[in-house]
Amino acid sequence: MKLLLISNSTNSGEEYLGWPRQDISSFLKNTSVKRILFIPFAGVTVKWDDYEAKVKSVFDKLGYEIYSIHHASDPLKAVVEAEAIAVGGGNTFNLVKELQRTGIMHAMKERALAGVPYMGWSAGSNVACPSLRTTNDMPIVQPDSFDCMGLVPFQINPHYLDAHPDGHGGETREQRIEEFLEANPGVYVAGLREATSLQYDNGNLKLIGRHRMRVFRYGLAPREIEPGSDVDFLMIE
Repeated sequence: MKLLLISNSTNSGEEYLGWPRQDISSFLKNTSVKRILFIPFAGVTVKWDDYEAKVKSVFDKLGYEIYSIHHASDPLKAVVEAEAIAVGGGNTFNLVKELQRTGIMHAMKERALAGVPYMGWSAGSNVACPSLRTTNDMPIVQPDSFDCMGLVPFQINPHYLDAHPDGHGGETREQRIEEFLEANPGVYVAGLREATSLQYDNGNLKLIGRHRMRVFRYGLAPREIEPGSDVDFLMIE
């Protein structure tokens, strides 16, 4: 497999997909990819045509053609023929529901397992996990199930935050993840802070980006992982 699982698309004061552009270029370097199938289904308040145009403006600069699956008369065929797949962020529940409705989730998994480059940011990273249950999103729609592709055996929490805002009486992100682990004790959760990604290539999983990652496991103290570190232990079920 060849995976690039990105925490977030945009940092404050930066262009859309500004910070990960070099990582995307490096990820696709030395491949034959020219055209990338884009999955816009996580977009809810943005029209999919507009979402496609926004992503296209970035990938044009990187030298790749973007085309969105929502134009395809046969979505399954589009996935089967894709040279690479990119899944945008937004609402993970909406994304999963649309992947189920169009019947393409299994095909996306099979293509990724066959070595077709897969990249996703935010919700697009969530669906590479076994389940969407560590998303931060509100369940605005109800998918048939929470099951996702399971390209990796661990869970990702994108946009991971350490802060507990003043005046906020609810749980911290860490407390929410601890709740997940109490109910699912055999699973790692990777808290991906902004401007970080996980890259899997040639059988190796590595943390890349600007910040550390916080890894959670039931019964163990959270671990801080430095950028550039190999984290292959997350791939052990």
